[in-house]
Amino acid sequence: MADQQSDTINQMRHAGNMPLPETVALVLQGGGALGSYQAGVIEGLQGSGIGIDWVAGISIGAINAAIVAGNPPEQRVEKLKAFWDRMTSSLPSFPIFPNDMVREFVHEWSAGMVLATGVPGFFTPHLLPPNFAAPGSAGALSYYDSAPLKETLDSLIDWDLVNDGPVRLSVGAVDVISGNFRYFDSAIERLDARHIMASGALPPGLPPIEIDGSLWWDGGLVSNTPLSHVLDHQEHGMLVFQVDLFSAATEAPRTIMDVMAREKEIRFSSRTRQVSDQVMKLRQEREKIRRLLAKLPAAMNDDADVQALVALSAEQPVNLVQLIYKANAWEGGSRDFEFSARTMREHWEAGLASIDLAMSNAQLVTENILTGKSAAFDLCPKQGLKRSGPELD
Repeated sequence: MADQQSDTINQMRHAGNMPLPETVALVLQGGGALGSYQAGVIEGLQGSGIGIDWVAGISIGAINAAIVAGNPPEQRVEKLKAFWDRMTSSLPSFPIFPNDMVREFVHEWSAGMVLATGVPGFFTPHLLPPNFAAPGSAGALSYYDSAPLKETLDSLIDWDLVNDGPVRLSVGAVDVISGNFRYFDSAIERLDARHIMASGALPPGLPPIEIDGSLWWDGGLVSNTPLSHVLDHQEHGMLVFQVDLFSAATEAPRTIMDVMAREKEIRFSSRTRQVSDQVMKLRQEREKIRRLLAKLPAAMNDDADVQALVALSAEQPVNLVQLIYKANAWEGGSRDFEFSARTMREHWEAGLASIDLAMSNAQLVTENILTGKSAAFDLCPKQGLKRSGPELD
């Protein structure tokens, strides 16, 4: 066992002083304009020397994920900046205002402008409201046209690299007719702009996207995190960075805007925490099975039921680093569609700061990778990474 562990350590890649397992995955939640926080995290990972092997996303996370998979490492940050600069080009970079009340007013005004005029390179309003469009027509199914997004994606992403390159890409969407959720995965099928647009086609704002005769909507309607897909297909030891855009826990709301913001946080974040908790609970149960099997006499090793339990409980170690965007006091219920340049840069800087803090206190993760253990970690302000549940042997 010691020799096997030593061989595993010798085969590991390194990012500075941090060893990396065979697979590093980046899991990106949906959240509209908040996605620039993920871009900051991606830049931080790049600066830390952490290469990504698999990136999975929902909605805006799917767009950021596709830009990562569809560009060589040295071009990813540049292309992400080009995307986010385009998204925020119609709104000015507002000055810092003296108090949160004024800042919140400007924030909501910016979001109102997006509702009225759309987002450059992303979506534009239909000339006619959907109520006046012919039933069944494209204009009757949404308030906006997302056709500009295809041109944006095609200009920033090398689809041959997505499908034939070293980084696996997975994006989630839901079938409008059946209600079934699925992942489009570059390891299984060839992906293009349609699959990314489908993952972000949030109704009733954006229209469904047709792929091979089926209509698809935003995967966040069913699950706002692709973590389960990544872990269900895990084949090697894995380090996962899960980047969430909505916080599960916060203070009680004080205004109606706080209520709107909190409703979205609960709707989109509770599932990600639920998935994370279920994943670690399942691994605890498998660990108990392995411990029991180790106590059985050798004569039972060939028993069919014992072999079935061995197969059921087998798994590779995973360390899950959860990075969650913490909203500012002035960010209300419109935070996911407020595409101003200043807010985008603040989100981006927050993502960079999160990675800096995480990497400055990554000893626990490093120890787990070296010893083959599994655990989940949360990023706590000023404290860095802190184990969020029991460590699994």
